[in-house]
Amino acid sequence: MRRFFGPVTMAEPQVSEAEHELFGGPLRYDMGWSQHEHASLDLTMMSALRSMPGLVGTTLRMAWQADRRALLSVGVSEIGQGIAAAAGLLAVNAVMHALLAGSGSAAERLHALLPGLLAAAAVGVVNSALSAWSTSRAGRLEPKVERIATTQYLAAAAGVELEAIDDPDFRRLVDVAQHGPGSARRMISACVAALNGLISLITTAGVLLVLHPLLLPMLILIAAPRGWGAMRVAQERYVSVMSWIEHVRAGRLIGNLLTERTAAQEVRLHGVGTFLLNRYERMAESAEAEQERLASSKALTEWVAAALSGLAMAATYGAMFWLIMAGHMSLAVAGTAVIAVRTGSASLGALVMNINQLHEESLYVRDHGRFLTRAARRTLPAGGAPVAERVEEIVLDQVTYRYPDRDTAALEGVSLTLPMGSVTAVVGENGSGKSTLMKILSGMLLPDTGTLRWGDDDVTGLDRAQVFERVSLLTQDFQRWPVTAAMNIRLGRPDHPATDEDLMPSVEYAAAGPVVAKLPDGLRSLLARIFRGAIELSGGEWQKIGLARTHWRSATSQADGVLIVDEPTSALDPEAEIEAFDRIRRLAAPNRAVVLVTHRMSGVRHADHIYVLSNGHLAEHGTHDELLAARGRYAAMFDAQAAQYAPTATIPHPAAPAVPDQV
Repeated sequence: MRRFFGPVTMAEPQVSEAEHELFGGPLRYDMGWSQHEHASLDLTMMSALRSMPGLVGTTLRMAWQADRRALLSVGVSEIGQGIAAAAGLLAVNAVMHALLAGSGSAAERLHALLPGLLAAAAVGVVNSALSAWSTSRAGRLEPKVERIATTQYLAAAAGVELEAIDDPDFRRLVDVAQHGPGSARRMISACVAALNGLISLITTAGVLLVLHPLLLPMLILIAAPRGWGAMRVAQERYVSVMSWIEHVRAGRLIGNLLTERTAAQEVRLHGVGTFLLNRYERMAESAEAEQERLASSKALTEWVAAALSGLAMAATYGAMFWLIMAGHMSLAVAGTAVIAVRTGSASLGALVMNINQLHEESLYVRDHGRFLTRAARRTLPAGGAPVAERVEEIVLDQVTYRYPDRDTAALEGVSLTLPMGSVTAVVGENGSGKSTLMKILSGMLLPDTGTLRWGDDDVTGLDRAQVFERVSLLTQDFQRWPVTAAMNIRLGRPDHPATDEDLMPSVEYAAAGPVVAKLPDGLRSLLARIFRGAIELSGGEWQKIGLARTHWRSATSQADGVLIVDEPTSALDPEAEIEAFDRIRRLAAPNRAVVLVTHRMSGVRHADHIYVLSNGHLAEHGTHDELLAARGRYAAMFDAQAAQYAPTATIPHPAAPAVPDQV
């Protein structure tokens, strides 16, 4: 009994060796996560019925916001169809009385049928017109509701603190909530169908109640098992989708790796394609096993529901036979009752199925709403004190920061000062905390302890939008937007209109003129190989476009700010690298501080001040000459890189080759 009537739980996952091999274990959301994310969601029929009105109301509010006239039209047409259904049954009842209860010759009785038949035909015409009107207006509403829900989802995702994006739990919620807009769209048609079924059921139930009160509860008994079965199947499918969502994402990831351009060489040269395809097939087999389990469970549940509904139907006809034999019901009324029961049963069955669809879609709409609620709590705050027009320096004072999913701090007790007009370098090994420090400096992350001050003001009390307005960023993995070359540069400050001529100073500053000159349509060329006729740039060419974007952003701002440059020359040849460092240093101005993060020690020797990070701590700081004289960590890093350019005789060689020669 618990199998059919107890709470829905996740089945024990079948885990392929491919999942262990590629991802280190099963890609499933366990019930611990489900209980955490769905603390208020009890997957039972009663909980579904209790939560349904609120979730339907959420969708209808979006529909009202999207197109209230279309929504009202749908409501009027559905009410009209319900009235037409009742009129149709009354017409049928008149026909039955004329046929079975009337007196006179056959011709007279057939003549008496005519008004009822004409009325039924008229009702059918009106009903079809109302149905077409409802379908038209619902079709107008659906894409608008999906647009609103999608806009809400994307706006919430784009507006949260960077820390939320780095939080694995929040990322899971982002993945789950992406199903919400499509479900909100489908809920419109499901709501229309449910409203139609509900109104038809009410009118049919009213007719049955007039014919005989006993028929109404029998009608409910017929449809209730079907409703339970449909809802149970939907709940099991929802739990399966939620628990397998990471597995599905991993399958898409493998598919993308096999087809994307960046992996194409290793896919072919290293035989990665055959290897990954084999693992994809194994993981797909696990997913197929889950689908087979769902299909078997659905078949068994629906068989039980159909059997119970059949028993209720037999009991209904038995009750009608007893009423006829006992003289409580005439044959004419019985004929109408049979048609009404069948019509009502079909209406109730359709209503239950539509409510079931509403329930299933509402689970995803609930996730959409939960995401919006969680995102609202982690949204970048609006407002705050204005940032001063003139800022003498930006100061970090004893800043500590730890990522939500890590036990150790990424930064601990770090202090540094950025005077306007200066070039400051930050160096350190991979994992030393340089990137985290840049996120703190830009205001994208707020310190757990310590302070970040712009002039005399703590950044936590400032308008973050104004802080971001003062920050320019160029990193080695800057976004390569799949748009035109001109737009790639303009996106440094997208709200600032610009012509190609306006952008040329930034192009020339970044030495990107030769890159633009070879493009088929110049700055109007589309930089995205995924589109026909587009072109792709090399890594070094992209970095020049990135530098032009940074210059455009800096050139269009006169307020004091900071330019953060993180490993900007990784794809450039040595000559272009020297030129790029020189250009970056020249971006320092009386109203701008430049922060240079790089492993290339030759690029930092001319910085005004150098900070050395190690394991999240500030190891040392000073000028290039001071740090070399101190013979500390910076000197060791500088000497190690300088040795690579020393005469060959001074470079140590291994005693034996790392890979023996093959003869």
